[in-house]
Amino acid sequence: MTRRLRRGLLILLFLVVILGFGWTYQHKAVKQQTTKESYALPARYEKMSNGIMVFCYHRILGGNWTTRIIRGLSTNSQLHEFNVPADQFTAQMKYLHDHHIKVISAETMVKMVRDQQPIHGKYAVLSFDDIDRTVIDHAVPVMNRYKFPFTTFIITGNTGRYREGTQLATWSQIRAAEKASQGRMTLGLHTHNLHYLNAHMEPVFMQPHYTGKFKRDFAISKQELKAHTGITGNSFAFPYGAGTDPINAFLAQQHLTWVATLDAGIVTDNTDLNATPRVIINHESWPSIQKWFTTK
Repeated sequence: MTRRLRRGLLILLFLVVILGFGWTYQHKAVKQQTTKESYALPARYEKMSNGIMVFCYHRILGGNWTTRIIRGLSTNSQLHEFNVPADQFTAQMKYLHDHHIKVISAETMVKMVRDQQPIHGKYAVLSFDDIDRTVIDHAVPVMNRYKFPFTTFIITGNTGRYREGTQLATWSQIRAAEKASQGRMTLGLHTHNLHYLNAHMEPVFMQPHYTGKFKRDFAISKQELKAHTGITGNSFAFPYGAGTDPINAFLAQQHLTWVATLDAGIVTDNTDLNATPRVIINHESWPSIQKWFTTK
């Protein structure tokens, strides 16, 4: 059997497996589509004429044929609700630039809120959870082109690993991206090794008996970030969007400048930065984001 024939058979086998999963889960995909959460900006914020919108990105997927096929057939939310194709991401950054949207750093946002003065105008903060290779390869160069500041939240115990359908960035890749950003890339914490679900598909750290483990994990994540980058993490993003009351109280005592959630909303001078709202960016939410920035 020639090498070319073996390669062709492997590709055919891959397509058969993917198509098989696609047919098996077709009904499940339709059901998810009709019952999924809406990611558009909630209506109560649409008419706000002042504030800061914090963008939350996850994957910035390339446009190769295998990615397109898998996205079309897979029901994995990581490939749908939590991703933006690279060409769409580029167009979104161009939109912010061309429409003179004020893209500010998280540090500037924190200062504006802590000044307790009314925020005038509309601003954007860019943030990325997990920081996988797709962010390194497809997002960072675009943001550097426009000189946009941004924050990345790192799962310090998972760097370089393959998980949830993606390859997370290595420490060396993170350091190189931070250096290339010339100070515009801020590194935050996203737990050390608690970014996973239990058997009941619930965030593992939300279980009452995990509070102590969460505290230890948080301490390790700070140590690891410092050891690998020399940076002291002063921001934190919850995996899956939120924590328990004891965990929230613990984080409020950790001298963090802000804690990121996945509660959709707009940051104002009255916002509690220990529960900072963010808007998940995907094909469903982007039209409402454009509308908010263009509405006077």
